[in-house]
Order: sequence, then structure tokens, then C-alpha cells
Amino acid sequence: MLPIFNGLRDINFLSTLVRMLLATLCGALIGLERSYKNRPAGFRTHMLVCIGACVASLTGHYIYLELQYPADISRIGAQVITGLGFIGAGTIIVTKKQTVKGLTTAAGLWAAGIAGLAIGAGFYEGGILASGLILLVEVCFANTGSRIRREPSIQILLTYDHTVALDKVLRYCKDLRMTITNLQVTSIDNSEEASYSAQLTLRPNKNVNHDMLLTRIHSITGIVSAEIL
Repeated sequence: MLPIFNGLRDINFLSTLVRMLLATLCGALIGLERSYKNRPAGFRTHMLVCIGACVASLTGHYIYLELQYPADISRIGAQVITGLGFIGAGTIIVTKKQTVKGLTTAAGLWAAGIAGLAIGAGFYEGGILASGLILLVEVCFANTGSRIRREPSIQILLTYDHTVALDKVLRYCKDLRMTITNLQVTSIDNSEEASYSAQLTLRPNKNVNHDMLLTRIHSITGIVSAEIL
């Protein structure tokens, strides 16, 4: 531990003021990056979360150390961590393209709250380092995820009149080294002959020509129709 903070680890007015200001500063720095990128939870939200977490941690310590009540000083902090999940959930949205946005902001809020708890508990080094690492992840690694090459999932709607046809399609997809992530099969009752419908979700390991894939599936005996959703 750094000796510079030794005089501020006890609960008194000066240490409380330093912890509150430090939590405000850390929350503001993290929130500035989110506001700059026009994210749902930005500058003020991160400051409030970090300040609130700091006060919660301070309150737990005050009740136990100053009032000397037989209380668990970590209980309030544990409730803060749980409650932050509800706040973070409000920043997560699902777009029309069925992609999820806001997870980084939600995780940043959660981590900022925990940094505030650390500062409120007098663990200055942990709170400052955590805030710095949160900023490092959000600023320096913002585009790293998008640079990772990931082939988009393929959803295929099949109609077939024999169960063997679906087995052949699945075997063909596995031969192309595609991962089957979801399969939903339903029976079609409004036809004279037995027929089935299946929605197949595939994750290819490499680029796949959709037209060639559909052509090959259509050539399988028993397939009535096949289309990419």
C-alpha cells in the first residue's frame, strides 16, 4: 500500500471529503469517454454511480466503526453491486438487426460503482487503478473487437417432406465446418402429405457463398424449399 494514503484510511471529515472528491473525479473521467461517444449513460450518470457507491461503502464503515453496531460492513456494498445491474440493464438495447448494444456501457457502470466502493472503503490504490484500467479498456480497446474477423450467422428456413432430408442438410453443413447454433422444427398440418418446416441458424468458420449453399441444399432429395432469412 502507498504510505501517502495512510493518514486518510480512518473515518473522519478529511478522509470522507477526499474519498467523495476522488470518487467524483474517477466517475467523471470514465463518464467523459462515454459521453464523447454519445452513449446512453455518460458523464453525470457515471459520476452519480461512483459517488453513490462511495457513500454506501462509507456508510457501512461508519455504522460498524463509529456507531459500533453489530453490522456487516460489506452488506451495503453487496446491495450496491446488485442494484447496479438494474441500472446497467437500462443501457442495453437490441437493434433491428438483432445485435446487442450497450453492454460495454453497462459493464463500465458496474465497474465504476465497484471502484467507488473501493474508494469509499479507503482502498484508494484499488479504486484509482480500477478507474485507470476501465478508461484504458474503453478508450484503447474500443475498436479491437470490431477488428476481430467474425462471419455473421446464417438463418435458413427449410421446408421438407421427409426427415431424412433434414439429416442430409445438417450433415452437409457440418462438412462445410459450420456450427449449428439453433434448430427449430415444426410440423405443417395443412397439407395432404406430411411436411415439415425447420429454421436453422449456422455460424460459418469462413466466408460462404449463400447462393451456392442454397443451390446445394435444394438439390437434396426431400427438400421442398429453402431460403435465407
